[in-house]
Amino acid sequence: MDAVSAVPPLPVVPLPEEQSAEALRLLEGLDAPALWWLSGYAAALARGQAVLPRATAPAREAPAQERLTIVYGSQTGNARRLAEQLARDAEATGLAVRVVRAGAYPQRELKAERLLVVVISTQGDGDPPDDARGFVEFLAGKRAPRLAELRYAVLALGDSSYPQFCAIGRRVDARLAELGAQRLLDAGEADVDIETVATPWLARALHLAREALEPATVRSATVTPLRAAPLAPASEWTRARPYAAALLANQRIVARDSARDVRHVELSLAEGGLAYEPGDALGVWPTNPPALVAAVLEATGLDGDAPVAHDGRTLALRDWLAREREITRLARPFIAQLAERARSSELNRLLAPDRREALATLLASHQPIDLLREHPAAWDADGLVAALRPLAPRLYSIASSRKAVGDEAHLTVGVVDYEAMGTRHVGAASHFLAHAGDETQVPVYVEPNERFRLPADASRDVVMIGPGTAVAPFRGFLQERREIGARGRHWLLFGNRHFRSEFLYQAEWQDALRDGSLHRLDLAWSRDGARTYVQDRLREHGRDLHAWLDGGAHLYVCGDATRMAKDVHAALVDVFVEHGGVDRERAEERLLQLAEEGRYARDVY
Repeated sequence: MDAVSAVPPLPVVPLPEEQSAEALRLLEGLDAPALWWLSGYAAALARGQAVLPRATAPAREAPAQERLTIVYGSQTGNARRLAEQLARDAEATGLAVRVVRAGAYPQRELKAERLLVVVISTQGDGDPPDDARGFVEFLAGKRAPRLAELRYAVLALGDSSYPQFCAIGRRVDARLAELGAQRLLDAGEADVDIETVATPWLARALHLAREALEPATVRSATVTPLRAAPLAPASEWTRARPYAAALLANQRIVARDSARDVRHVELSLAEGGLAYEPGDALGVWPTNPPALVAAVLEATGLDGDAPVAHDGRTLALRDWLAREREITRLARPFIAQLAERARSSELNRLLAPDRREALATLLASHQPIDLLREHPAAWDADGLVAALRPLAPRLYSIASSRKAVGDEAHLTVGVVDYEAMGTRHVGAASHFLAHAGDETQVPVYVEPNERFRLPADASRDVVMIGPGTAVAPFRGFLQERREIGARGRHWLLFGNRHFRSEFLYQAEWQDALRDGSLHRLDLAWSRDGARTYVQDRLREHGRDLHAWLDGGAHLYVCGDATRMAKDVHAALVDVFVEHGGVDRERAEERLLQLAEEGRYARDVY
């Protein structure tokens, strides 16, 4: 492996005294990600790879007592989207607004706030989003100030399929009250059908914010982006208005005898003008499998052609089930409705607070069709549509770089298709994409992920950890770095079940090793002989990994939040303990520091 170059000492500041003072004033108060971005931008200027934009006069930020501050913690982009929506609506009414990512929020300013809205999601088993860990820990800690003059509101996002539904939002709401703050309104708790709760909650929050502030002067919103870089122009194609992308390729990339089906899907964005960066996700609006729609109609004894009026629209029941309702994922509200209609004591017991783990198991293993068959009940078409939650888009990490593929987006899709309880179960989006033909139009939109970006300084080394289909964004990373001629090294750790049948993109990685764009590839196979996972490789090569990180490398992890990401994090702690000469507490602090510096980024789900 390459030796890690020693970092030379900094020279004496080569600036006149006045410019040196101005530089220090600029740097004061910047958080770690902004400083890392600034260092890379300055390096690009020195190499002639960037130009200085025309200077503009900065907008004056309103005093704390005259503004609404919105803080968001977002893992997949939903909290960010809602926070920015609230900011735009508030600005339009004449309020002064500051919206800021939780990880970039200046914690010392909390005691001065007078009106605060927090929009925050809960991940995995009750964890905060990666970019909000520091904010949540600060609130919970001894350094959090008394907030007797603060009025606040919390919008919590979660998934009722998990036992710790909206746990982080509830924790933040309760802690702000403990610190003496007064609720502007009760916390909102939005499930995956986010808008059902979020839309009226945001409208109410805005109304109360207007009453609390003096909207004497219309001011522009002051936006603190996720990173100190120009924001891309807003696309006309959004979650609510997706673009119909043409299918260019749909190729199976595992062996024919593999028990799993993984697809490489290529979509054309040529006519839509959708822009994305490596690390972003593509939202896909699926159509539910026709066979499953038919099965739901058979189990309920309902007429698929029956008209159903709901949320201001009238569609045939079959169309509601095919395009508008979740029928491959269970949710607690549906179980509650079924328990009542079927008079099922068994289902009612599962809904008790002390049965959260049993409920979580049911939610993970069953689909609505399973319960409809196990617990027959009298349904009407209107009631069924109301009980099922709205269909939500599925997010896929984009597996390409526009610099390499042009106006296309590539996806790596693990197809959900298995037998359980005597019947076939499939995933909505993966089944839709796997069976997409040449004429299929795939409704898509780009979900930016500014937390999961390549280093601005292309000379930085990059370590990428992505087992299974989670390797997708790293294909895009490598394409991007090859196209820009990045001088930094690249190390990929990939794992799957079988080497022979499930080595995704094997030829591409081997070509990259040969041409020098990939410097190191470590593999882990969990079903070939001894069970080996990527976290085992991290420990095995811990000395090398620590040397890369000590030399300034950026570390990226993509994959399952509930197990893989936690196992990888634990392995990273072990690496710092063994090779960094620190205890476990200090190792955790070191990883948190890397995250705050923008050098430890996770795209977990």
